[in-house]
Amino acid sequence: MKDSKSLYWKLSAYFFFFFFTWSSSYSLFSIWLGQEINLSGAATGIIFSVNAIFALCMQPIYGYISDKIGLKKNILFFISVMLVFVGPFYIYVYGPLLQYNVILGAIVGGLYLGVAFLAGIGAIESYIEKIGRKYDFEYGKSRMWGSLGWAAATFFAGQLFNINPNINFWVASVSAIILVAIILSVKVEMTDQELERADSVKLKDIGQLFLLKDFWFLIVYVIGVTCVYSVYDQQFPLYYASLFPTEALGNQVFGYLNSFQVFLEAGMMFLAPFIVNKLGAKNSLLLAGFLMAFRIVGSGMVEGPIGISGMKLIHALELPIMLIAIFKYLAANFDTRLSSVLYLVGFQFASQVGASILSPIAGKLYDSIGFRDTYMVMGIMVLCFTILSIFTLVSSKKSKGINHNKNEVQKAI
Repeated sequence: MKDSKSLYWKLSAYFFFFFFTWSSSYSLFSIWLGQEINLSGAATGIIFSVNAIFALCMQPIYGYISDKIGLKKNILFFISVMLVFVGPFYIYVYGPLLQYNVILGAIVGGLYLGVAFLAGIGAIESYIEKIGRKYDFEYGKSRMWGSLGWAAATFFAGQLFNINPNINFWVASVSAIILVAIILSVKVEMTDQELERADSVKLKDIGQLFLLKDFWFLIVYVIGVTCVYSVYDQQFPLYYASLFPTEALGNQVFGYLNSFQVFLEAGMMFLAPFIVNKLGAKNSLLLAGFLMAFRIVGSGMVEGPIGISGMKLIHALELPIMLIAIFKYLAANFDTRLSSVLYLVGFQFASQVGASILSPIAGKLYDSIGFRDTYMVMGIMVLCFTILSIFTLVSSKKSKGINHNKNEVQKAI
């Protein structure tokens, strides 16, 4: 029990400072690209697409290594050390490269951001979810602290950006130093059985997942539903700031809104396990999809800062339900030895594939038909895929049957 409490608090603190670091350097990323680097919507879309491509290249690697090393903390330590250099990277490498050549800057930036943040978060989340299962604490209650870390950083990000964007980047590096200290203090014991279980993971096990139709149906849901929220968020700060008399005022208010949203999200992270356990994993994923469709369509219909702020806050309801439901859906229906691969490939990787395809399309639509009409298109797409998933995702009543069939396939191979 003592080890459980100690690990819960240390890993919760890790979540807090990881998201604090990420938010400080990334929450106003599209504003930084548009207002400081002076890039067009299409160019910004290309950068997000390149980021997604590098992230998806790393996710299967992170997933396989994570399952192969089990509960060892090597990947988290590697990510933490990389993040110490996030401030100097933005200021002295990324920004100047983008101004010199957008494609070259996008490639270098995509490599760093993909490894450190966009793929790194999946490795961190899957690791802490494994620890939670071993030491009997809910992942959502630990992940809640990550939301609080993001909110704490975004509360000041808009004001600091108006003073000097580089301040946010230096704050991120200082936060990452604390992150390194936390992960050095974490100690997790692995039993002989756990070592053997981790060592038994083979590349053929990953290939075997792609023989399961239920795995493909989950990927369809992820590409058609979950990846759209990240595409929606990419250039939303630019649209939001444009609704105010001055960009500076818009940036500042967006910082407050984003902070308030993530505080709500943290509260929902605490409540989401109860909701998902009550509704079941499949129904919870469907609920998150319908909430997302309503939010995005609503963003295209409302006018003015108050209406769009209300739509943005719905994100605080849908995201925690979706994250908790994804982990429970994977644990119920697939081989838990491959939990990191399942999350990083079945959820994170598929999301990045969708984002890499949709980001440049969304960027062009923003430039040609405007934000509101683009949101209508995106929202209708999410609604259609959510309705399709009613018939393709597996209900909890069928979980035992899937695991039985999966085990038969494994034995045959």
